Amino acid sequence: MAHKITLIPGDGIGPEVTRAAIRIMEATGVKFEWESYAAGAEAFEKYKEYIPRELTESIERTRVGLKGPVTTPIGGGFSSINVELRKRFELFANFRPIRNLPHIPTRYPDVDLIIMRENTEGLYSGIEHEVVPGVVESLKIITEKASTRISRFAFEYARKNKRRKVHSIHKANIMKMSDGLFLRCSRTVSKEYPEITYGEHIVDNTCMQLVMNPYQYDILLMENLYGDIVSDLCAGLVGGLGLVPGANFGHECAIFEAVHGSAPDIAGRNIANPTAVLRSGLLMLRHLGEHDAAQKIRQALDHVYRDRSKLTRDVGGSAGTSEFADAIIEAIENPSSAAPVTVSSGGPR
Repeated sequence: MAHKITLIPGDGIGPEVTRAAIRIMEATGVKFEWESYAAGAEAFEKYKEYIPRELTESIERTRVGLKGPVTTPIGGGFSSINVELRKRFELFANFRPIRNLPHIPTRYPDVDLIIMRENTEGLYSGIEHEVVPGVVESLKIITEKASTRISRFAFEYARKNKRRKVHSIHKANIMKMSDGLFLRCSRTVSKEYPEITYGEHIVDNTCMQLVMNPYQYDILLMENLYGDIVSDLCAGLVGGLGLVPGANFGHECAIFEAVHGSAPDIAGRNIANPTAVLRSGLLMLRHLGEHDAAQKIRQALDHVYRDRSKLTRDVGGSAGTSEFADAIIEAIENPSSAAPVTVSSGGPR
């Protein structure tokens, strides 16, 4: 039986990298029915809506989405499509695993971090107004409900996947009420999980600690803005945003996405690296219960990175997007050439 998936190819390099990821996932033998829709500026040209009604109805029907990058205007224009989708479908948990790929030179080998980010409120609530000319006010919304929900999500993941520590990241020394509430909720939930070590670090200190010694952390639990910033910092520990996956989970549905930009300057040139959206697809496969397929792709991806002859330019190779995908498909179809790797559960189910 085929899995029905809502596909948002995105813009810029989005269609190229999502097309490559789809080819690779289909090479495992898993059957999919893709319902493809535009979002953002492209959608507005066609439907006069940035998130068309047909796209919303598709996600409500399939409950699973795969999304490429969508350009967000800076300092004006329409709101972030990512933020709007998360709020519209109550995708309250942003999940970003941070792990090294073989033979990508980094300062720290064997990094294994999980970023758990509250996804629906905080400074990304989008409540802004001009008080008087030249004075703008942005409201930071923190609620007990959302803070408790993301805290329990993080601790439940830690328990199910035998993770050892959860650190709640905050700025409660300055924002005593809002971040203070987030901390109180984290502390309360932590008491239900005595086997998991609980800690608290101020966000600026956390950034320093991460670049000095990332191994001291396991799961980082944080509100929306901090999670956005720190997850990008952590991506830099393992090679950059072009290599790391992302997932957004709610009670009813999940959307898996590459977290890098749309890179319009290289769009259509067949040179973009599809690794981030492919690894997001791996999270999707595990969410769907297709663990064997996820293992095949993970093993093939690691083989291609170890071999290095078919890597894209951003990671030191000369292969194009399609050639990189072909190499992974070849490794899937000829598994004897790729050494086995250990695969974790990868994401909440």
